[in-house]
Amino acid sequence: MKYVDEFRDPQLIRRTADEIRRLMEPGRHYRFMEVCGGHTHAIYRFGLEDLLPDSIELVHGPGCPVCVLPMGRVDDGLALAVEHGAIVTAFGDMMRVPGRRGSPLEHIARGADIRMVYSPLDALKLACDNPDRQVVFFAIGFETTAPSTALTLRRARSLGVPNLTVFSNHVTIIPAIRAILDSPDMRIDGFIGPGHVSTVIGCRPYEFVARDYGRPIVVSGFEPLDVLQGIVMILRQLREGRAEVENQYARVVPWEGNLPALQAMAETFELRPYFEWRGLGFISQSALGVSAAYADFDAERRFELPGVRVTDPKAAQCGEVLKGVLKPHRCKLFGRECTPEHPVGALMVSSEGACAAYYNFAHRRARLEEDAAPAPAAAAG
Repeated sequence: MKYVDEFRDPQLIRRTADEIRRLMEPGRHYRFMEVCGGHTHAIYRFGLEDLLPDSIELVHGPGCPVCVLPMGRVDDGLALAVEHGAIVTAFGDMMRVPGRRGSPLEHIARGADIRMVYSPLDALKLACDNPDRQVVFFAIGFETTAPSTALTLRRARSLGVPNLTVFSNHVTIIPAIRAILDSPDMRIDGFIGPGHVSTVIGCRPYEFVARDYGRPIVVSGFEPLDVLQGIVMILRQLREGRAEVENQYARVVPWEGNLPALQAMAETFELRPYFEWRGLGFISQSALGVSAAYADFDAERRFELPGVRVTDPKAAQCGEVLKGVLKPHRCKLFGRECTPEHPVGALMVSSEGACAAYYNFAHRRARLEEDAAPAPAAAAG
């Protein structure tokens, strides 16, 4: 299968792992951040950390849009169904994200009309099929999913659908990377750039990482060889004293991005002055609100929302994990009070969350190896 099997070839993977060892400087410790949650899952799923020397540390970044959404925004979305009686639609990975009084699934059990959809166009169809009900699409995601919301807004306007609104929680990746680089407690030697986001925005927006901060960044794909090749390219830059933006994922990512998608986003969205990120606080111009030109489709303009700031449970350490300061299994709740079946934090829920990735792959594998280990011999009596 083209572009899958080739990037899982064991011989090529071993050869690339050997190249990584050759490029490393003796005695140096490297810290590379994979920005995208999809990379985190690939790293754990394929056991890539086991192929890397101990002196290369992979740090998990904030590239999971569900994970960075603060609890107050979840509550605002739930209020649309509970207090305003709207049909609230959302992607599946939002259904178990906890708010103060439970997740969307728990609210469904209490009678709220919250429905899972696979596309914002499903929400538009619901609005057309239920003209006497207000229908809200809980929009979430980085620039990866924002174009589909933008095109749905265009479609809703062309059809003249009056009962559809969007509760926009789309965030943008560049301000988050800048916030990480400006963080005083974070040392990153290079970045594995997000592949999915880059299919939309391209590679040019990352140039500030190299120019202003002197860090290499390589946009990479999600197969095992993609990630390892990305690390090779970062190491080559460091060895040669370079800091540049490079595109390992050129088979999918155009350097200039997807221009029609960017145009649709520019028409239907506008940057918010400030937006709160879980773990990173308020970041200026880091999220997309529905533009004034599409104000009739903006749930925040049509409905009065609580807008209450809510802190995570004190014992949960989601913020530290999101910033890459703490590994998932170091959180006090990980695998005990907080599991995929009973999540306390969003990082254990989303398909791109670092905690879910660690729990489902690395943590589970460690438990299986522990269970398979022979029992210690009984002491002689």
